[in-house]
Amino acid sequence: MPALLTAAAAAGAAGAGALAWGWFEAGWVRLRTRDCPVAGLPEELEGLRIAHLSDFHLGMPSRGQAASERAARWAQERRPDLTAITGDLLSRRSGEPRLRRIVERLPGAYAVLGNHDFAETRDPFSQEATVPDLAPAQLLLDEARTTELHGRRVQVVGVDPRTYARGGSHPERLADPGADLRILLCHFPSVARRVRPGAFHLILAGHMHDGQIVLPYPGGKIRFAHPKATLTDGIYRFGATTLHVSPGLGTTFVPFRFFARPEATELVLQRG
Repeated sequence: MPALLTAAAAAGAAGAGALAWGWFEAGWVRLRTRDCPVAGLPEELEGLRIAHLSDFHLGMPSRGQAASERAARWAQERRPDLTAITGDLLSRRSGEPRLRRIVERLPGAYAVLGNHDFAETRDPFSQEATVPDLAPAQLLLDEARTTELHGRRVQVVGVDPRTYARGGSHPERLADPGADLRILLCHFPSVARRVRPGAFHLILAGHMHDGQIVLPYPGGKIRFAHPKATLTDGIYRFGATTLHVSPGLGTTFVPFRFFARPEATELVLQRG
């Protein structure tokens, strides 16, 4: 009996330690700058810096809220040429004031929404919390905007997650062939396999949280949220198109992350 009690106490302590670590990691945000090769990038746009943030999931108790605010402060300090926000901004309406404070910090921001913003999720705690606008950020719902950066025309196209889920989204129809750099924002990384090859130079996505709850093993990870997914985190190439998938900043279902740190990324575009 004493041995059984000792084992139970050890198991309880290990479980408590794991929960404490998962809570800690959910706020242990990684602030990363990485080179991002882009095929056909004009010489004038080499070195263009894009801050990529995703998956705030504000409104639920989680250290992801602190991670999102820290990421926004960092992006503000970095003063990128453009900021991209790729969806799942709110999990509940109570997070909207915090969201607006975060967005106000972000320079040159463009944003799309994700499935959680419309409560199209299996998460029982999620609540529809769409926002009609994100000023000063430009919210793109199957829309495009063009701006001039470093003397070149840069087009940003945003995907509405509702039309994407119904299979009715065709963002390549909005692509301007005359733009020197075409960027697509979509919450879902799988869009890289749907759009016409070469329609966009760069695609930015989120959604995956890098698995959020992860079991690492030598040479890989088991991502329990998306065990079969292949586009989970980092930079991928699809012919002439580069895809970057953000690990995101918040949490869903449970307020923990295990071996899947939240991240804000500054992409420095390189001719590739």
